[in-house]
Amino acid sequence: MTSTTARPAKVQSTPRRQLPSLPRLALYVFCTLVLIYLVFPVLVVIPLSFSSAQYLTFPPPGFSLQWYRNFFERSDWISAAILSFWVACVVMVLATILGTLASLALVRGRFPGRGLVNTFIVSPLIVPAIIVAIGIYFFYARLGIVGQPIALITAHTALAVPFVVVNVTATLYGFDERLEFAAMNLGANRLQTFWHVTLPIIRPGVLAGALFAFITSWDELIVALFISGTGAVTLPRKMWDSIRFQIDPTIAAVSTLLIIITGSLFFSAEMLRRRSERLRTAVVVEEEG
Repeated sequence: MTSTTARPAKVQSTPRRQLPSLPRLALYVFCTLVLIYLVFPVLVVIPLSFSSAQYLTFPPPGFSLQWYRNFFERSDWISAAILSFWVACVVMVLATILGTLASLALVRGRFPGRGLVNTFIVSPLIVPAIIVAIGIYFFYARLGIVGQPIALITAHTALAVPFVVVNVTATLYGFDERLEFAAMNLGANRLQTFWHVTLPIIRPGVLAGALFAFITSWDELIVALFISGTGAVTLPRKMWDSIRFQIDPTIAAVSTLLIIITGSLFFSAEMLRRRSERLRTAVVVEEEG
């Protein structure tokens, strides 16, 4: 005779939601206040750009799109915006190519002084921009290229390469080189292996670095003040001149457009960086498994 014992039904208890403790709540409030303090001076120009007043006044007395119309109808503003966009695109391409090659050499290469070379490449991130601008100005003045777009392109490329190197290097450190060995064992040469195996995997890091390179050139002012002259006035330089010689809400309209463009690019770069981080984490988990 077998006896069966009834098992008590398993009671599934729902996890109780814990309320944040007082120190954690105070930390959230403090961080929120710091974010508001940092972002508010940037966002305050948005309502100013829709002002109906003829001067910069806050709060605006009325709503108007006249300053956006003034921006798109004035040739000096449009030519400066086109030059900035054109220079930023060229800088993005050059910095992405040079930065990706430099990252491959720094991660895969085994040569003496590698750490010193890495420090030299990322030095524009550390050295104050005014010092870099002075050095670039005297060097380009000797070459006679001050006031030409080529001066802006080469100078901005030097400033943008470190951002590409940082992003691509972080992606390469989590790359499984056995995938490249497998491709070469199947008959692919090094160029084919890089194009069909390596580049698709590190692409999020490369694209994030390219976006940062574009933003670096698009927003750069200090170096442009020294080397743009009168023949290569970029949009930040034009905004600086506008503040000095004539103050009208057109500068707020241009600032609002720059905030939207730069914010969108930063958001895209952050999404690409997170995608790269997920790919690298997935590779590590597969190796450990």
